[in-house]
This record gives sequence, C-alpha cells and structure tokens, in this order.
Amino acid sequence: MGIPNDSVTQNEIEEKRRQEAAEELREEQRRKAEKSLDRALEDSFPASDPPSVTQPPPSVYDKRPKR
Repeated sequence: MGIPNDSVTQNEIEEKRRQEAAEELREEQRRKAEKSLDRALEDSFPASDPPSVTQPPPSVYDKRPKR
C-alpha cells in the first residue's frame, strides 16, 4: 500500500468548496432576478404589457449633455 498524498486530498477539498461557492452565487443571482421580476409584476398590475427583464440601450437623446 502506498502512503496517501495529503496535498491531493486538500486540493480536492478546496476544489469542492470553490464549486459549492460558485453554485451558491448562481443561486443567489437567480433568486435576485426572480424577486425583481415578481416586484415588477406586482407594480405593473393590472397592465397589458409584461415587465421586461432587460432595459433598452440609451438613445441618442440620452447621450446629449443637458443644458
């Protein structure tokens, strides 16, 4: 039998922690998006147009300096 390599085991543990942290981050971002959409739906009720997840790009008039 060989001697277990502690560095490999430690690297595997660290990689698993990084993966779990990334999954938690993605889940938190998903929850934020869901909450934002729910809030937009509540604020727009009753309306004929559903809320948009994205915002339109700035127009030419938005870029002009205000006087």
